[in-house]
Amino acid sequence: MKIKEITAFPIRIPREKSDEGKDRPSVIDYGDYFVDAEVFTSIYSKHHETTVIKIETDTGIVGWGEAQSPVSPRTTQTIVEDLVRPLILGRDPFDIEAIWTRNYGAMRERGHPTGFYVDAIGGTDTALWDIVGKATGKPVHKLAGGRYRDRIKLYVGMGGTDPEKVADTAEEHVGYGYTALKLHLLLDADGVAEIARAVRKRVGPGIMLMCDVHMRQSVSSAIKLGRELEKLDFTWLESPLVPDDIPGAAALADALDMAVAIGEWSRTRYEMREAFERRAYDIVMHDIGRTGITEGHRIGTIADTYNIPVAPHVGGGGILSVAATVEYSASCSNFMIMEHSHHANAFKNAITAENYDPVNGFFEVSDRPGLGIEIDQSLVEKYLVS
Repeated sequence: MKIKEITAFPIRIPREKSDEGKDRPSVIDYGDYFVDAEVFTSIYSKHHETTVIKIETDTGIVGWGEAQSPVSPRTTQTIVEDLVRPLILGRDPFDIEAIWTRNYGAMRERGHPTGFYVDAIGGTDTALWDIVGKATGKPVHKLAGGRYRDRIKLYVGMGGTDPEKVADTAEEHVGYGYTALKLHLLLDADGVAEIARAVRKRVGPGIMLMCDVHMRQSVSSAIKLGRELEKLDFTWLESPLVPDDIPGAAALADALDMAVAIGEWSRTRYEMREAFERRAYDIVMHDIGRTGITEGHRIGTIADTYNIPVAPHVGGGGILSVAATVEYSASCSNFMIMEHSHHANAFKNAITAENYDPVNGFFEVSDRPGLGIEIDQSLVEKYLVS
């Protein structure tokens, strides 16, 4: 079997009623995109954007993957078509690790060891796993380490600036069957703590709570916040500092009793090595939509070496990222819990032949070959970015 073709589809799925950028601190609007007005953090789309990757073989087997592209999916498309494509055509899709290494090495010397380029090879990697699973009649998790669990526990995220409104949303999601919630809070330490108290009061002590502050804290303010969250029995404080501040993250992890969770922005074990060595992680949360399954497992294995649990990030990933993360989580020995977006899953399913949904806060691990999900190409093409 040989790889005959690879195609990248940059897609943009409109949200039926977009509330992106509304219940948060002030933003600068750029049409389809926006950024925070007063803090230098990520650019966001008002829609769901990503890059779907299709690999065809000379035997007729097709694999689907996703390179997470929450903004500018056409950038990823260009990388796949101009750089990845010539490196993989004619290769045996079973040579997954060898293909990843060849792709990664092709731009490493030129200063592209992360970012859009690695997203593209990660999405390619996931599509190859889908092919191998379909060719062998096995689900990806059986081939990538074996099944450690039959269900994947999920936590759901929510945000806002008004304590009672966030508490309302938390209560709503508990009603859907989730027992773990994460708060995305874009405020100073005092504002975050106020909302955290309101949510804990509303949902009670039996719900697992986490807090993501999206790089908006200093080491000192994060320590202050962490100590308040410890009083409320929060499980982790996520992404408190800018990604480059590994010494600060290590100091924070050492100062707090609660866990510090970091890693969504990192795509390779090379990028994460210093953080592991300095114990800057208590929980590692790499994103399979960025790492791919092969490198995701390498990172998970290193985390296991340091006795660090894995809580895979999903965030802006589409339905193929979700399915790949379920397969990864089923085959990861040190898996803890997986991120999920309850309401977003509906529009992420816009490209599937049948919905891929959790039940009562869990994804059931399937025996379907490959990623266990069916993509309708006509629906993918419906949402192409022009």
